[in-house]
Amino acid sequence: MTITVNTNIPSLTAQKSLNTATDKMNVAMQRMSTGQRINSSKDDAAGMAVVTKLDYKVGSLAVAQDNGQMGAAMLETAEGVLGVISDNLARIRDLTEQAANGTYGTDAMTAIKTEVQARMDEITRLSNSSEFNGKVLLNGSISENIKLQVGITSEDTSVIELDSGLFANANASSLLGTSDVTANYATDAAARSFLTNIDSALANITTRTTLLGGYQQRIISAVDAAGVMETNLTSAASLIQDADIAEESSTYIKRQILQQTSASLLATANQAPSIALNLI
Repeated sequence: MTITVNTNIPSLTAQKSLNTATDKMNVAMQRMSTGQRINSSKDDAAGMAVVTKLDYKVGSLAVAQDNGQMGAAMLETAEGVLGVISDNLARIRDLTEQAANGTYGTDAMTAIKTEVQARMDEITRLSNSSEFNGKVLLNGSISENIKLQVGITSEDTSVIELDSGLFANANASSLLGTSDVTANYATDAAARSFLTNIDSALANITTRTTLLGGYQQRIISAVDAAGVMETNLTSAASLIQDADIAEESSTYIKRQILQQTSASLLATANQAPSIALNLI
């Protein structure tokens, strides 16, 4: 065996093994501390690109779910107000049914008209004050369809479009054709005729409420679907991004042993050239 002093091949080999073991041990340590297999693009450039794309889709899906829930809340608000308006209309119908009987005198008719007027005023107040997130829902100010972004693309398949008719003016004059009760309760015949207007108003509210329920079911379905997609994409990202702690801990122990072994052998290799002194 050649004995040299200037070039110590065993030492260089041991140094390389020591550096490799140390680098691998540090990588395993980083992965265990962060819980991520990919901590920079050098770890897996293609994997990082895929995870980045998945991450923004997951974020967008979370926003889409929030959008849907906001839309559902808006419809629930409108439905609740329409329910109260319907209750008032039902009471107006009861009073009008009484007024149409022809057995009530002037004082009784005046009392009926007073309550009917109060109910109609309340219906108008409700329609003008039913507000959600800056939008007044039932005063006719919403003239265009409302588009809910419940998906993550620009395609129509990511949108649920709410018909503006859901938010048509629901004040007393719009629903009943009048806001003045005097003429409609002047006689029992007039009150009887007015029943037709009230039935039309009740039918209007019932139709809207039914449509609101249908739209809410669509929104709930869209939100549920977005939630499933978010879960699946998160799982896919996890498979690529997350570190297997059991595997990394085994790697760490293995590289730690190799590091210690290489360090010990390096010390021995560095002493090998000193044998040349024995030849002098």
